[in-house]
Amino acid sequence: MPIPADPGSPQQIHSSAAATDLEERYSVEKKLDLSQKSYSQGQLVRRRFIRHKGAIVSLAFLLFVTAMAFTSIGYGIIPGWWDKGFILTSAQVNGGRPTLELWPPSLGEHPFGQDTIGKDYFALTMRGTQRSLIIAFTVGLLSTLIGTTIGAIAGFYRGWVESVLMRITDLFIVIPLLVLAAVVGQYAGGIWSLAVLLSVLTWTGLARLVRGEVLSLREREFVTAAEAIGTDSGRIIFRHILPNTIGTIIVSATLAIASVILLESSLSFLGWGVQPPDTSLGLLISTYQNAFLTRPWLFWWPGMLILAIALCVNFLGDGLRDAFDPRQNRTAD
Repeated sequence: MPIPADPGSPQQIHSSAAATDLEERYSVEKKLDLSQKSYSQGQLVRRRFIRHKGAIVSLAFLLFVTAMAFTSIGYGIIPGWWDKGFILTSAQVNGGRPTLELWPPSLGEHPFGQDTIGKDYFALTMRGTQRSLIIAFTVGLLSTLIGTTIGAIAGFYRGWVESVLMRITDLFIVIPLLVLAAVVGQYAGGIWSLAVLLSVLTWTGLARLVRGEVLSLREREFVTAAEAIGTDSGRIIFRHILPNTIGTIIVSATLAIASVILLESSLSFLGWGVQPPDTSLGLLISTYQNAFLTRPWLFWWPGMLILAIALCVNFLGDGLRDAFDPRQNRTAD
């Protein structure tokens, strides 16, 4: 008669450790199958997204930067908690150098320093971050709506409708984006008009992606069934087809936001984006590029923010792609 193994024996401990390691490496779907629980699609997406550590950290940092930019100096008639403005000048403290101290933690009088005429650079940088974020997220939203609509209509109706819409798309694609944006940027009267003009130029990539998805989905059985019972085309597109492309749309929107951050910075650096007396991160780099050797903090603060925001949005898009695409069953590292 076999003798049961001692629960505390090395064999049992090794077996238990191996089982634990195997379970940790299961994908979210496999873990849910083991638990025998029922979850909605939204809960599955949320669980997969939370498992992506890079996306969670990036989201937290992006929310922190956004909150800091809009609460510090205020927005519109809403006042902020920072007592200095981005327009007023004052006497330079410590030669204009940053007064920020990491240990012991202290902001000081001017944490990011002062520019060459005594403006508080923290307030200037927060103002620039505000404008860059507003333009980026506005363009991301509007270009997503335009690209999704054009791509869905072209993919569903095909024929001459698809030919006309895709030739228009090709026309926008063949012209270099920066050149086209520089031309239209000269006619922008403010950040909102600049955001609208950039939205008209940056929808082409998503339109092609959505068109390809719709061409595949329109041949599926649920679309045929909807057509058989007399459902109109608009309802089929927006209630049955587009919800199945939501992963592609959301990921493309996040990547568009990162691209627009860099595009707006490039335009402002060249003098064709946000115009003085307003400012943006790209305009700050352009304005103080000559002070790189003598006052490097005037260059590094906006430069690091542009880099950090673009990286965070890209990591966020990567996490959303893994969350919405069930084929991306990554195992734990």
